[in-house]
Amino acid sequence: MYKKILVANDGSEGAAKALAAAIDLAKRLKSTLHMISVEELPNFPTSIDEVVEEKIEANHKFYKVVERARVQAKTQHVQLEVHLLAGHPVLTIADFIEREGCDLLVIGYMGHSALYNRLIGSTTMRLIELVPCPVLVIK
Repeated sequence: MYKKILVANDGSEGAAKALAAAIDLAKRLKSTLHMISVEELPNFPTSIDEVVEEKIEANHKFYKVVERARVQAKTQHVQLEVHLLAGHPVLTIADFIEREGCDLLVIGYMGHSALYNRLIGSTTMRLIELVPCPVLVIK
């Protein structure tokens, strides 16, 4: 059914639940499993050197997240391919899905207040609207 599953992981509790569900699903369906972590750039870099520096910092920030994910996948005998990218999470994930041909996105639900969601919107809702594949939201 789903051959290439992508799980988004920002290190949150919701993302940990999504990772567990994605590993289980990939194992049962014998699908390839990819994990994406996106480091949002806080400002506009003025040079390539600043972009490289931000990317290095993102890699360090997500080091523990990646290691936990690899161990969890390995114990379930699922191969996990990790992608650490810098950019806006929604746009970066959507672009990755289109470019790589993922056919399912698994994401964790991160609850905010109703006011926050009305004013700002949630990352989950924007991804559901934007990505070209089905989205499995894990609560």
